Formats: sequence, C-alpha cells, structure tokens
Amino acid sequence: MTSLEGRVALVTGASRGIGAAIAARYAAAGATVALSARTLDPDPRYSGTLRDTVAVIEAAGGNAQAFKADISQSEERQQLVAAVNDALGPIDILVNNAAVTFFQPFTDFTRKRIDLMLELQFVAPFELSQLVVPSMYERGKGWILNISSRAAEHAVGPPYPKIYDFGWTMYGPCKAALERLTTALAAEGHKSGLRVNSLAPLANVATPGAGDHHLVEGFELEDVSVMAEAALALVEGDLTGRNALSQDLLQELDRSAAPIPEALK
Repeated sequence: MTSLEGRVALVTGASRGIGAAIAARYAAAGATVALSARTLDPDPRYSGTLRDTVAVIEAAGGNAQAFKADISQSEERQQLVAAVNDALGPIDILVNNAAVTFFQPFTDFTRKRIDLMLELQFVAPFELSQLVVPSMYERGKGWILNISSRAAEHAVGPPYPKIYDFGWTMYGPCKAALERLTTALAAEGHKSGLRVNSLAPLANVATPGAGDHHLVEGFELEDVSVMAEAALALVEGDLTGRNALSQDLLQELDRSAAPIPEALK
C-alpha cells in the first residue's frame, strides 16, 4: 500500500507550479486528488490549466478531478469544499497553496491589493481549514499543509537582503501570518488528531508563473520536485506544528525527492 492510499486531498492553486507538482506527488502516493484553481481551460495569459494537470496525473496512473473555484470569494470556498465532499468523499488532506502576490514599494501599495493578498494568503486558508476540520475531528485524523515562503522570516540587517529592493514588504507579513496560524491550529487540533504544518522552499522555485520574474533572477533555484516530496512527508504521518523548509526537512528525514512529470515543471 502506498503512503496516501485511500485518502482524499484537496490542493488549491493546482493548475501549475508548486500546486500541480504536489498534486501529482500525492496522486503517485495513492491519494485521490481534488485540484482547484481559477483556470480550468486554456487562458493565453497563463501556462497550465487544471485539465492539463489532471491529464498528466491520469496518464501516470493516478486519480484526480478538477474543481474550478475563485477562492478569493467566501461563497466559492464553501461551494468548493461541498463539491469535493460530494464527488470524492470527506477531505483528509488540505493543501493551501493558491495565492496572489504583488511586489511594489510600500508607499505604492493600494488598499485593494492589500485586501486581495490578505484574502487569498490568510483568510482563504483560514476559512478552508474551518470548512474541513470538523469532519477531520469526527474521524480523529486529518492533515493541513500551508505553503509559505522564506519571506515570512524577519529581515536581518543592515545591510538588508537584495530581495527587499523588489517590494516584499507586504508579501512577508502575509506569509508570517499564515505560519502563525499553522502553529496555533496545530496546537488546538492536536488532541483531536489534526496535524498542521507549513512548508517553504529553501531556495527559489522557478515555476511557470515566476520563471521570467525578478524573484528567481540571480538566485539559487530549487527543483519543484523537492517541494513536492517535502509536502508529501508532512502529510504522511504525525509531524505537526512545523514551519518547515523543503531541503532542510528532506535532509532531516534522510529522504530524496522522487521525480515528477516533466510536463508539470
């Protein structure tokens, strides 16, 4: 039996990049994976769609189903969880990966962009977790994984890292809030069988959405399979309350990343 056999996993932001890679790794480990994103069909503005991710997973022998949802909207978050429950059964694993990020100087940030970043990177994971946790408590087990970033770490300086020239001042607080939610929910839900962790890449991941971006230019790059393997490790067993870094976690556990389909890189 593979490590996630019989489990249902919901992965948000799974049409491309880290989300798609995690979904494929979970499917290879035996999970039935619900993929969520706004992009179901091809859109000239983006590379990758939910249908593409499903096709790659199924071609490799996995089980996946696409669910189109804009999780910046509370109503669509509720509809998403209800639809996955109806189609696949109770959710065992929730991966909060979807996000929107704007990189601008502090003085240029508008209230509209602040609200959208907080909604997608903190409020949506909070509410999606609220929607799935009661069923997890009833069954005495469940896993939540929040995808974070090293931007959550406090800036050390002066001199300060070059990344702060790119307008990270809003991004870091969003991810820091998500990591604090992670440890608090891990503590509250532990006695009821809930396991909650966050995961950030140790280096930058050159995903389709960031490959041409200043986020990766000039920085060490990490293959997306490393994040996918670490994401699997954090939902297989009893680890909880961890704000983990991908490469460090795999080294701690003495495990190597399994390959994921090239079409998802």
